[in-house]
Amino acid sequence: MGEPEAGPAGVVPAGGASLARGVVVRRLLAVDGEGTLTVLHVRIAAELAGVSERTVWRWLADGRRGHVEARPRQDGFSLSDALWEVLAQAGGNVAELRRRMLRAQEEGVLEQWGVECVPSLPTLHRVIKRDLGAGRVLEVARPAGARVGLQPSRYDRALADLGLMDGAGGPLVVDGPPVDVPVPDDAADAGRGGGVRLYAPGARLVSTRQVAAVAEAVGHTVAARGMCCVYGDTGLGKTVAVEQALHLLPGRVPVWRAVAGVAPGLPQLRASLCEAFGLPSGALPHRAGPASQALTRALAEPGVLFLDDAQRLTPPLLDYLRQLWDAPGCAAALVLCGAGSERALARASALRSRVLTWHQVGRLEPSQVQQTLSLFHPVWVHADPDDLARAGEQMARGNFRTWAKITSHVYAARERDPARRVDRELIEQACARLGPYP
Repeated sequence: MGEPEAGPAGVVPAGGASLARGVVVRRLLAVDGEGTLTVLHVRIAAELAGVSERTVWRWLADGRRGHVEARPRQDGFSLSDALWEVLAQAGGNVAELRRRMLRAQEEGVLEQWGVECVPSLPTLHRVIKRDLGAGRVLEVARPAGARVGLQPSRYDRALADLGLMDGAGGPLVVDGPPVDVPVPDDAADAGRGGGVRLYAPGARLVSTRQVAAVAEAVGHTVAARGMCCVYGDTGLGKTVAVEQALHLLPGRVPVWRAVAGVAPGLPQLRASLCEAFGLPSGALPHRAGPASQALTRALAEPGVLFLDDAQRLTPPLLDYLRQLWDAPGCAAALVLCGAGSERALARASALRSRVLTWHQVGRLEPSQVQQTLSLFHPVWVHADPDDLARAGEQMARGNFRTWAKITSHVYAARERDPARRVDRELIEQACARLGPYP
């Protein structure tokens, strides 16, 4: 039920976040308008909004009378659905949205979007950030590819009806709320697997076509309860993209996360898996029989095991994973991720033959740079596209982790001198700080 991808159209919030009343009511009214609304739809909406079903029925009754929001907005400005669509067409570029609004104002057709004046750029940024935080979805990039012909459950069909998943184009990928310590979607292989630490307050998670493609691949694999290998060069955002894909799964699907240690042995791998499943981590991992039995019972529950830095696993350890998945009753999906993980799996032919989905994460394309960076951090909104293209060609080369580091240095320079423009000289100074190995 959320609303972006610099991505698809609906999202199941994770981590306890609840959806705003307006988002819930609009989704329910859309389903109600098709005459397919059921008690199950209301029950799901109540769970996601963190309220009782009775409250949602009351909201719906108010919505049918035209009262979608609980109270009028008090910012003095809000984006209509028509303007939100224009923002999506502009690739999520707020500055481009304002330029289009100014052109429409000059032509005398601004009223077609339900507004009477053009607000300042900071106001637009504030209102859009507020709406995204409230769960409004921004559709920017959609993953390509056909869906697998699986018979959806009644629960999943209800989720699709509400727009929480796109039944034709795959699950949605969503811009997350601003964070003080940025973890860009297409950037560092962050999360528990590590990454680069940055100083750039105001940065946001940004969904790209690469991230959307990972979400599609992981969603397919989880639906089939199969195995998936996500690989690619370092710094392209594999781990964060997988985490985003797992975030988009329905909340009822458990996710277990494990990280392969450096040069692990079998006891270390068992200990990591036991920790991921919440099993006793004392003597159990060193007792092969009981540990394997406990892990087999854990894997009998439908869910997803995400194993990061899988390239560190030797063929014997990968074969141990295969034995766990070959055990009768295994109902979990396995997602392996890491730079070089495809080469590690190639040396374990038994496990390799069982991998359902292989997905290579590509570099950020030159045509994506300006849009992605302007969404990632406001410091790039007024940057010259030619300057960005030059830095991308000479330094970043499509690696978002490198762009994230450049952003950190540009932000620090602007903090020291707020009046300074983000021009070619400043970008080159930031790039020079990355040294010979960006």
